[in-house]
Order: sequence, then structure tokens, then C-alpha cells
Amino acid sequence: MCGIVGAIAERNITAILVEGLKRLEYRGYDSAGVAVFTNDGDLDRRRRVGKVAGLDQALAEQPLAGRLGIAHTRWATHGAPSEHNAHPHFSGDQLAVVHNGIIENYEALREQLKGLGYVFTSDTDTEVIVHLLHHKLKTDTDLADALKSAVAELHGAYGLAVISASQPDRLLAARSGSPLVIGLGLGENFLASDQLALRQVTDRFIYLEEGDIAEIRRDSVQIWDQQGCAVQREQVQYHEGAEAADKGEYRHFMLKEIHEQPKVVQRTLEGRLGTDHVLVNAFGPRAAELFAKVRNVQIVACGTSYHAGMVARYWLEDLAGIPCQIEVASEFRYRKVVVQPDTLFVTISQSGETADTLAALRNAKELGYLTSLAICNVGTSSLVRESDLTLLTQAGPEIGVASTKAFTTQLVGLMLLTLSLGQVRGTLDAGVEAHLVEELRRLPTRLGEALAMDKTVEKVAELFAEKHHTLFLGRGAQYPVAMEGSLKLKEISYIHAEAYPAGELKHGPLALVDSDMPVVTVAPNNELVEKLKSNLQEVRARGGELIVFADREAGIDNGVGTHVVAMPHIDDSLAPILYTIPLQLLSYYVAVLKGTDVDQPRNLAKSVTVE
Repeated sequence: MCGIVGAIAERNITAILVEGLKRLEYRGYDSAGVAVFTNDGDLDRRRRVGKVAGLDQALAEQPLAGRLGIAHTRWATHGAPSEHNAHPHFSGDQLAVVHNGIIENYEALREQLKGLGYVFTSDTDTEVIVHLLHHKLKTDTDLADALKSAVAELHGAYGLAVISASQPDRLLAARSGSPLVIGLGLGENFLASDQLALRQVTDRFIYLEEGDIAEIRRDSVQIWDQQGCAVQREQVQYHEGAEAADKGEYRHFMLKEIHEQPKVVQRTLEGRLGTDHVLVNAFGPRAAELFAKVRNVQIVACGTSYHAGMVARYWLEDLAGIPCQIEVASEFRYRKVVVQPDTLFVTISQSGETADTLAALRNAKELGYLTSLAICNVGTSSLVRESDLTLLTQAGPEIGVASTKAFTTQLVGLMLLTLSLGQVRGTLDAGVEAHLVEELRRLPTRLGEALAMDKTVEKVAELFAEKHHTLFLGRGAQYPVAMEGSLKLKEISYIHAEAYPAGELKHGPLALVDSDMPVVTVAPNNELVEKLKSNLQEVRARGGELIVFADREAGIDNGVGTHVVAMPHIDDSLAPILYTIPLQLLSYYVAVLKGTDVDQPRNLAKSVTVE
């Protein structure tokens, strides 16, 4: 998604701004721009559609030099990718703003500001911010006071950076639902939406908290909280071990990436949740208009992404009331498809270059689907470029071949899609959406609680040391989670594993169950738990050994041949995301016991770019 960089220093900061944007290119964007208070005393900017390299070239041809500036890479939500929609946005020649997020009440503010004589030159929601701030400055002449007054009228999510030619000794920032971090230097300070943008200039950071407003000067930082009170925020020193390409304290990239999931899920949610609802325009500028027409959903994906799509089918039909089909991309592209009217075509991929999924999208364009949506981790990928709508997961680079954090962020993205479709189409009760939005806010904490069981799962993994076959069981939306657990185990430990809906046991798989076939089960406390208990009794009656990841309130206890790992309680709709965590850990520790190459298992590639 969008990236912000800001700087105030005694030296020329233009190169720092551009380098910061380059370091944020992994997030995905369609245009880039920079605004600088120049050494000549003017506020000036350069903006270009496309890559940061194009902006860099523009600055080489028409240089900007100054000691105060802001820069931005934009992912379109309001208005098509174009130079006039690119950030920074100006009000007159004195005030510049860059913005991440979505302003929900921008239309009302736009009309109000037009009535006050302001002329709009873009199609963005961001431009209302800079004009509103300009209007506030007529009565609150202090930039910080004016910003506090302006953000009180904004509804939605935002990370803002502001500079003024009339107050060139300060850089202002505001955070609500979209992350911002201050970088601390010596006689200079910086701002960014991600600390990675500032690694070339500092290793000391202050993370702004929800509702914070900050004034950044060359030699000081002042922060006010949501109530307007001056506060101190902790300074954090960045260590090289946090680099994505460094395993740091972890033995393998896979384990590091498993433990990153609370952070990347938080990142995927940021800027996409309102007070009690999902911000639909996070999917693109025409998302609300197109979602209102959707009557069916077709999901196409491969491998782990296919399992994410299978979970989404349960969500879409249960919560949003929309019929959904899910198909493996390599099968979809080679059969004659009957397209239902007004069908949203959804592709899911970590890399965005998965050959079968990309071919399926290209095939779908010829078949008359309403529109296409990509849920993807790589903003510059072919899948993103060729889809009408996009939701970028914010998993960051995933080095381990066996996908972990990419899967959970895909699930988060698919839940956001489900809630958005239900909201726009009026099929989801507002109270249910508000409840699930609140549960999503708590999700990173719940994932952290699951990760705290790391040592318990490591002990359970010892049961698999001499095993060669495993059965995974789940019911409802947990069946795809069981499939994902099975896939992980076979990918990295080379143990043969299969997954079944638990109700299918008596239709064949029960013949395989004996003391040499561990049976792994996921058991949240929902309406199916009593039926699941009956399925588990069938296993025990055949001498099978059970490993059960069960909700603490599910009433499943340890016993002879039954090993229960108690899971934190969570809303049933979000349980598939939580129950993925222990299955990833189980596969990891079994693979370590087996001595396999965890990060680069045999015969597999990270991105499957061939048929």
C-alpha cells in the first residue's frame, strides 16, 4: 500500500526522501511524488505516474533542494493513477500533505470546502485534508493546533504528514488507523510509514500510537495523544536481526515467519478498518460500486492459497449470503466454465506470478466475469497489474518455501472482503460487522497467545518422530485448515499426510487408523464440536492416537492416547486463522526432528511460475 517519508534537517533532504520511497517499493504503488520547502523559500513538488525511478529522473532534470520535505508512493483508492491524483497535494502554494488511508466523509467535506471557495484539482479524498487544514489555519494560525482541529472532522483511517512554507521549521504528523514512525537523528529527524524507509539515516525510532499527533523539528519531537495531552513515547533501537533477509534469533526462516504473524496481521488490518466497519475502498476506487453488483463469487488459487479460498467460501456464504465456488487454478483453466451472472472473479497468490493462477485470470477476462480481484503479497506482480481490484496483504518478504504468514494474511484479506461485500450489499447485519471488526482488532493478540504455546507443540512433535503417515481432521471451516496442516507436514517433514472432513471418517479413512497413524484434529468450541467428539471416539476405538488442538471451553480432555493442546477462545468466524498457528508449529518441529531442510524442502519452489 501507500508509503510516506518525511524529513527535516540542516542538509538537503531530497535524496533521503527518494531513497526512502525506493525502500518502500515492495508495498505496491502506482505513482510517486515529493514536496520540498526549497532553499529559495518556495514550496515546490515533483510527481510522476509509475515507478520511483521516474520521479528520480524528474528530479535529475528539475532538481529540488531543501531542508524540509515529504514524499509519497500512492496506491489508488479515489481517482485513477495519474499525475494530478499523485501526492503530495497542495492548498495554494503554502501547504502540502501526504496521506495513507481512506477518508470516508470526503464527499461531504469536499462540498463544504467548495462552498468556501476552494478549487479541487484531483479526484482524491486526500485533497479535502489539505484544504480543510488550510481553512483551519485562518483561525488557528499554529500548524499543530490547526491539524488537531482538522483531524477531528475526518472519519476513516489516515496517516498524515504536513509541511507549511509559512512554518518551515516543523514537520507535522497524525495517525489514526494507519502506521507512522518517527526516526531520530542528530540535529535532524524523520518520519515514515515503515521504519525500513529510514534505515539509511537512523536506527532509533518512536512509533506513534492510535490518535497521536506529532510535531517534528530538527532538534526535538513533541507528541500529543488522542485527548490532546502531551505524552512521551518509548524510543526503540533497531537491530539488524530484524531484517527480513536475516533469520535473527531463529534457527530457520520458517520459524521466524511463523512468529511474525501477529505483526503482519496487524499491518494487513491497518488503514482498512473504520470504527465499526471495513473501509471498502481499501479494495480500490470502484470497489463499492462493483461490490454492490456482485451476486456470485468464483475463487481460483493453488496450494496454500487454495486452502485460504476454501475457508473464504464458508465465510462468504455464511456471513455475506453470497454463493461462492472455489477451484484449483490448474483445473479451472482447462475446463469449460459456465459463468454465473454478476460474478466476482477472485485470485489469491503470495507471489502474484503463479503461472496457473495468472493463466486462469487471463482466461476469465474472456469469459464475461463482472470484475476481477487479486489478493496478493507483491504489489508489482503480474496478477496485481492485470486485476481490476486489489487487496495487498502486508506479509512482507516470505523466504521459507512453506507458506506461513502469507496464508494468515490472505485469510485476513478474505475476511475483509467478506465483510465488505456483506456491508455494500446490505446482507450483513451492522452489529455483526461491528463485532467482527472488534474481533479483528484483537486478532494479533490472540495469535500471540497461540505462539506462546510453542514449547508445548514442540513436545507434541516428538510423537511423530518414528511415524510415516498422519491423518488431519476438521469440520466446517476447519476442514480447509486441516488440509493446510496436512500440506505443511508433507512439504517440510516428508511424512505422508491426508486431510478429511471429520464426518467422512466412517466412509473410508477409518480403515487406515491404527496406533501407527497419528490423527491431528482442530476443535474450536462451535456447534459442530459435539459431532466432532463422536468422530474422535471412533478413532480411539480403533487404537488411533489423537492430537487435538481444542478450545479451552470445548470439553475435550487428555486421556490414554489423547493429547489435548488447549487453545485460546476466539470468535468462531476467526477460528480458522488462529488454529493455523499450532499446525504450522507442529510441522516445523516435526521437520526439525526428522532433520529435513526446513526452509528449502526437496523438489519445491517458492514461486511456481511454470505449469
